[in-house]
Amino acid sequence: MRHLAPLAAVLFLCGPAQAEIRNAPSPRAMELAAYIFAASNVCGFRIGGPEFEALLAKQNARVSDIQAGGPFGTRVQMMFTLMSNQMQPNREGSCTAVAGEYGPEGNIARNVLQPSDAVPEAQKPAAPPAKPAQ
Repeated sequence: MRHLAPLAAVLFLCGPAQAEIRNAPSPRAMELAAYIFAASNVCGFRIGGPEFEALLAKQNARVSDIQAGGPFGTRVQMMFTLMSNQMQPNREGSCTAVAGEYGPEGNIARNVLQPSDAVPEAQKPAAPPAKPAQ
């Protein structure tokens, strides 16, 4: 019994200092991220931040895991390079297909990819102030 008290004290003190342990994102989540990044690169789409994060959350992944500096970023970059190179020869067909899946009217998820000429509401300039009557 005397041997259990020091062990319990050590476990109690070391418990809060443990780092968060997470599983790796699923291969499907990394492929999806690479596909979205490749579509943005080849077709010139902008990536809708909240929509993209929500799509990754459905796959139990975070943007911080798959971004370039993240723990799985190099794997996603490798897939991104391969997908971009495969999409480039048939650019028009690829962009049409991707827009149908993840564009504004996407049949898988909407507004993940947005046309590059569309300006988000937060970035639109404010209306000019009204001129005073003279």
